[in-house]
Amino acid sequence: MASRKDPMGIGLAVLNRIASSPTIDKLGLRKQAEKTVYHGTRAGFQAAGAGARAFKKVKGSGKPARPSASSDSGVFDLTPTEDQEMIVSVVSEFAADVLRAGAEEAEKNDDTPDSVLDQTSEFGLSLLNVPEKLGGLSEERSVTTGVLVAEALSNGDMGQAVACMAPAAVATAISLWGSDEQQQTYLPAFTGDDVPAAAFVVAEPAPLFDPFVLSTKATKRGEGYVLDGLKSGVVRGAAAELFVVAADLDGQSALFLVEAKSEGVSVAADPSMGLRAAGLSRLKLESTPAQLLGEGTLDDYREAIRLSRLAWSALALGTAKSVLDYTKDYVVTREAFGEPIAYRQSVAFMVANIAIELEGMRLVTLKAASRAEQGSDHAREVALARKLAAEYGMKIGTDGVQLLGGHGFVKEHPVERWYRDLRAVAVMEGAVLV
Repeated sequence: MASRKDPMGIGLAVLNRIASSPTIDKLGLRKQAEKTVYHGTRAGFQAAGAGARAFKKVKGSGKPARPSASSDSGVFDLTPTEDQEMIVSVVSEFAADVLRAGAEEAEKNDDTPDSVLDQTSEFGLSLLNVPEKLGGLSEERSVTTGVLVAEALSNGDMGQAVACMAPAAVATAISLWGSDEQQQTYLPAFTGDDVPAAAFVVAEPAPLFDPFVLSTKATKRGEGYVLDGLKSGVVRGAAAELFVVAADLDGQSALFLVEAKSEGVSVAADPSMGLRAAGLSRLKLESTPAQLLGEGTLDDYREAIRLSRLAWSALALGTAKSVLDYTKDYVVTREAFGEPIAYRQSVAFMVANIAIELEGMRLVTLKAASRAEQGSDHAREVALARKLAAEYGMKIGTDGVQLLGGHGFVKEHPVERWYRDLRAVAVMEGAVLV
């Protein structure tokens, strides 16, 4: 029997994976990412899955493996564990040296380079919430670690962070709610060396979209289901080999597994205001064969939406921190009327407000993550985290642009990109999980 890892103890396992990787010597964490990118479909819907792998169906042999909730120490402590500090340090270095360095090029190409995605596979990013008996890193849930990792990635570049987290979201969904047969069929691909591109798909191109009122319909057909509908905000849809898709089944929202090779699957590029490096696409499903994920209960679906919103809150933290750090340095070095603009009270107060709002967002997000990790009710905390991240995230982005004046409007400075990315937090549903 494999030894059980500490509930939060993924740091050493991650470092071991990196140290043993032949890729890391070639690419290196301190080297700029390669410039080649995968170009998705540019115009009109095209059939998906031509190059996708075939997942070999494996018959289940028992109950599905589920990561358990972590134990509650009873102590309120926001200090990360040593293992959490270790993995966040590695991810932060990667975010600074690779994601931030390549952010402009990735946005220009509307996609994240394959070389960047390959490096995140070396971290074991898709293994964070996969049970150890299925090839993952831990037997216990590590939601807080997932939030810290998302925050660190987004501090480099939110668009690429979303692309890096997309396969992990699918692996997490299958681990948490998939049947034993689905886990045995699909999870080995996410725990191996060649992690498939995959997307967790909820959003639809509709005004005031509600994830509990879906236009995409699931219909029972034989022993399975077929899906019909149009989805949006699909991360790297042109490259994806597997989708977890939200659809309405007899008036109730549920999640379904769809292989890209299935009939009736087509994708089209859907460039957005922000998150351009995430390669967002639209996914059209026309009588597409699908599998109900696990038991398809409404409680499972509600939990999926909460964990997704918690992930978006974490992404907002990292990008807002980028805005704070950049503007704080800018106002000290930028001079007007013979002195740094930081000496102006209105400027100093605006920077201080960004710091205050960021700390409030972070406290509520970590509280929600802690309760989710312990298996406690966290609906209220997630709702508060999403509310603060959506409102203050947009405000911090706006204030960052304002503090730079005319420089905030041009691409010479990254604040305008962070502003556009932060606006996504209020409108995106799905795509990422922790």
